[in-house]
Amino acid sequence: MESEAAGKTQKSGKRTFVGEVVSDKMQKTIVVKITTRKLHRLYKKYVTRSKKVKAHDEKNEAHLGDTVRIVEARPVSKEKRWSLQEIVERAK
Repeated sequence: MESEAAGKTQKSGKRTFVGEVVSDKMQKTIVVKITTRKLHRLYKKYVTRSKKVKAHDEKNEAHLGDTVRIVEARPVSKEKRWSLQEIVERAK
């Protein structure tokens, strides 16, 4: 068996989401709104669902209106379970 250090990379099982920053007023924390569309079982129409999660932003680089990608992380505080992976698009 070859080790991972020999060049093989293993796919991480962490979830990632893309969302919009709705608050950046806390230090090293952003609030990200994740919007998903789901097909309703009975009415066969798409329903828009959204949830807000707190994500850790170590360098305070994401700002209000930015589109960001967040990744699942170990608990940083009581409510922070996500971490900023990258800024997909800056706000205009």
